[in-house]
Amino acid sequence: MSDFDSNPFADPDVNNPFQDPSVTQARHTVPPALEEYNPFRDGKSVPAGVAARTGTSTFNTQPAIMNATEEPPAYSQEQPQGASELLKRQEELERKAAELDRREKEMQSLSASGRRNNWPPLPEKFPVGPCFYHDITVDIPVEFQKTVKIMYYLWMFHASTLFANVIGCLAWFCVDSSRGGDFGLSILWFLMFTPCSFVCWYRPIYGAFRSDSSFRFFIFFFVYVCQVGVYALQSIGLSGWGTSGWISALTCLNQSIVVGILMILIALLFTSLAVMSLVMFKKVHAMYRTTGASFEKAQQEFATGVMSNKNVQTAASKAASQAAQEAFREQV
Repeated sequence: MSDFDSNPFADPDVNNPFQDPSVTQARHTVPPALEEYNPFRDGKSVPAGVAARTGTSTFNTQPAIMNATEEPPAYSQEQPQGASELLKRQEELERKAAELDRREKEMQSLSASGRRNNWPPLPEKFPVGPCFYHDITVDIPVEFQKTVKIMYYLWMFHASTLFANVIGCLAWFCVDSSRGGDFGLSILWFLMFTPCSFVCWYRPIYGAFRSDSSFRFFIFFFVYVCQVGVYALQSIGLSGWGTSGWISALTCLNQSIVVGILMILIALLFTSLAVMSLVMFKKVHAMYRTTGASFEKAQQEFATGVMSNKNVQTAASKAASQAAQEAFREQV
């Protein structure tokens, strides 16, 4: 039956199912903890009962972005090892580039003004002028300059040792008058071996590194092997050879201890020369093998140098003309 037929003055909750006493009682008997629970509040306000029922699923009040508990490390200007190595290489390359620029400018100035001989450094009023042009920083490439300088210092040590040998033989001659021949030979070795060593083995190695010449390398190796052998003989010091070696020094000790000690020191100098010369020979040979030089290349350089020599060309042309004239006379 429609609601319009009902009594308007009757109680509206009579037929309401939600007004049943059991439903009303269940609605009003909700635990107090659930009435106060709000999921949008802080985790601190969650009741103990709810926290116990939810177990470990409590809300984390920690913010998403952590606040720094420690200060960041202080800024250090120290650079890593790789960067320092790169900086060292860059500085080395810049130094080599500056060295090459300097050499190029010096070569240009020399080509404009002409290369004048500057060795040996003699005074201007001296009757004999310099015979060679010697400048390691200009002629020699940067990677070979240290080796050539060592060879130059070794030659200077060679000349100084020969001069000391003259002093030692003179002292030996003063205590033993029969050693005049040794003293004379020591002067001869000093006057002969000093310029010959410069021309025969130092200038070839200087020119070999300057122009990468295989022929000059072979000249140096041949002469320097002989020079090492001479150093060995001089360090031995056979009597009558004009050298203050070990045998001569020990012999002189029986006559004068002071002169014997002096000759022992000179024998040490000759021994040092022999050892250092052998070491430098091996070093130069190792560098020679890295330059691409060979015996065939040395032969080609020798043939080219001989054929380009003006004296050889003149002699060859004269010989050819004489042979042609003789052949023409025989036909006539």
